[in-house]
Amino acid sequence: MREYSPDLTPQWKRPKPVPEVPADPDLVVEVAGTDFCGAVVACEAGTVTLEDRFGKRRVFPLEPRGFLLEGAVVTLTRPSRAPAAPLRTASGSVAVPGARARVARAGRIYVEGRHDAELVERVWGDDLRIEGVVVEYLEGIDDLAAVVADFAPGPDARLGVLVDHLVPGSKESRIAASVTSSDVLVVGHPYVDVWQAVKPSALGIAAWPVVPPGQDWKTGVCRALGWPENTGAAWQHILSRVRSYKDLEPVLLGRVEELIDFVTGGGEA
Repeated sequence: MREYSPDLTPQWKRPKPVPEVPADPDLVVEVAGTDFCGAVVACEAGTVTLEDRFGKRRVFPLEPRGFLLEGAVVTLTRPSRAPAAPLRTASGSVAVPGARARVARAGRIYVEGRHDAELVERVWGDDLRIEGVVVEYLEGIDDLAAVVADFAPGPDARLGVLVDHLVPGSKESRIAASVTSSDVLVVGHPYVDVWQAVKPSALGIAAWPVVPPGQDWKTGVCRALGWPENTGAAWQHILSRVRSYKDLEPVLLGRVEELIDFVTGGGEA
């Protein structure tokens, strides 16, 4: 018969008990001692799988005191039910149910045109509010150098700019090249207008029409597609068909994600 051996460790040296929290689907935790934060997508065989907002998945052991929940140390336990697929935002990031919008950062993202701003809001709006990033639209970039100077960017107030038709040799490329601050990132897509960043398949058309030079591009698109020549109504129709990032061309997706990373400190100039 084994003899009872009392624990002689002084009370003040014993680790304080921490809450046990079931690793339920979509629970967002941080791994203690690392900078990895993600939502629970699986929990089995003494491990938990977390997925971060970029879709990266990692497996961690269910060790005592191994995680942080809202900044407090916790021990994750196996859930009473199997994890379901995590909720997603329109951008494809893991949604954080009940999360409050972060106080706005000093940094900003400027986009060229109201339609661009509305499209960014539709797909990345939830992500931007969580990150505290404000998007503002520019009516054009002819005075971009003055706009940047007026914003006065710095390490704690980065500025990202999304430009239409940013291709080599264009007026837009020359204007973008005039901005040299390391706290400003100017990127763009190759389309004449952000309408073209919406996949034709989302609208049920084979391709965007080719509009002859000299014509207003948006009006020419409406004519070619047999739509009423009301570009405002046409845009609302286009926007209504965008339900997630899957309805956008990859080149725009990459540029917007790049700007978000830059403004939030996740990317470098």
